[in-house]
Amino acid sequence: MPQSLSKVYVHIIFSTKLRKPFITKDIQNELYSYIAGTLINLKSDVLKINGIKDHIHILCTLPRTITIAKLLEEIKKSSSKWIKTKGSNWSSFAWQDGYGTFSVSSSLINNVIKYIENQEEHHKKISFQDEFREFLKKYNIDYDERYLWD
Repeated sequence: MPQSLSKVYVHIIFSTKLRKPFITKDIQNELYSYIAGTLINLKSDVLKINGIKDHIHILCTLPRTITIAKLLEEIKKSSSKWIKTKGSNWSSFAWQDGYGTFSVSSSLINNVIKYIENQEEHHKKISFQDEFREFLKKYNIDYDERYLWD
C-alpha cells in the first residue's frame, strides 16, 4: 500500500491545575478557538471543544504522525502561554499535569458532540471528579486515586 491512512477519534479531558475556575465566560470562546487552531496546525480535525470553568473536553482526530502525549503537550503548553498574556486574571493559570484520552467509534461521534455541548447542564448534577471517574470505569482503566488529581 503506497499510503498510510488513519482516522482515530479521541475524546480528551483535562482540568485546570487544582481545578481552579480559570475558564470564565469572558475567555472560554477565545481559549477554545486558540486550542482549535493549535490542533489544526498539528493536522488534527477538531469536531468539538467545550467545558466549564475548571476543565475542558475536546473531540478531535489523532494525527497520524504524532503521539497522544505530544498532542496534549502541545495543546497545554501553547494555550497556557497564550492565556497568561490575556491579563492579570490568568497570570497564574496552569493545566493539570495529567489528562484522559478515550477512543470514540465513528458511529458515536454525534453522541459525544452532544455530550460535550451540554457540559454546563451536565455539571449541575455531577462534579468533574465524578465525571472523570465514570469515564475511567466505562473504559475499564485502572487508576490510583492518590495520583489522579493535582
